[in-house]
Amino acid sequence: MWLAKRIDHTNVKPYATLKDVEKLCREALELGVRAVCINPCYVKYAKNIVGERVLVCAAIDLPFGSSKVNVKVKAVEEAVADGADEVDYVVNIGMLKSGDLDYVEREAREVAEAAQGRNVKAIIETCYLTPEEIEAVAEKLVGTGVAFIKTNTGFGTRGATVEDVELLKKVLKGKIGIKAAGGVRDLKKALDLIDAGADIIGTSTAPQILRGQA
Repeated sequence: MWLAKRIDHTNVKPYATLKDVEKLCREALELGVRAVCINPCYVKYAKNIVGERVLVCAAIDLPFGSSKVNVKVKAVEEAVADGADEVDYVVNIGMLKSGDLDYVEREAREVAEAAQGRNVKAIIETCYLTPEEIEAVAEKLVGTGVAFIKTNTGFGTRGATVEDVELLKKVLKGKIGIKAAGGVRDLKKALDLIDAGADIIGTSTAPQILRGQA
């Protein structure tokens, strides 16, 4: 049960249907996970299924994060209005890679404000970043109102690694939580990431992971 409460059960595929979202939500209720993470158009639908028993997390601006800040803010506001309990959004990776960390910081502050006190997880997509860039963006996001840094969308060139999580833990020093996501498909990988410092695991295979427990 302790592991379930650290899992965000996820389906953010572009072709996810209402039937897929219902299946996700029913599995989440059965397994007792902490949250379902879904595309924004399904927030109200999912909330009607899970109620207050499981958190509903809206995935904003996946997979690229390249929308303008005001577009992300509007998407967050709409998700909150539909009943989202949390928000995962992709930072502007291009601006990050350009070295404009002030832009990334301003974006984070505006997204967090739009979330109206709900947990915000900033996805930095570590697969595209150097260790130095991971350190720099992690430091910049501290104090912006972001509650967690999330490693990956699952749509990039790779998913979360133990090394990513260990680096984030070293830099953040507990000031912001860590969500490891992308490529987490079995119990061993989930436990390795938690041992490295992840607070939350994002995965589309929660049933397989949790039923694999001893």
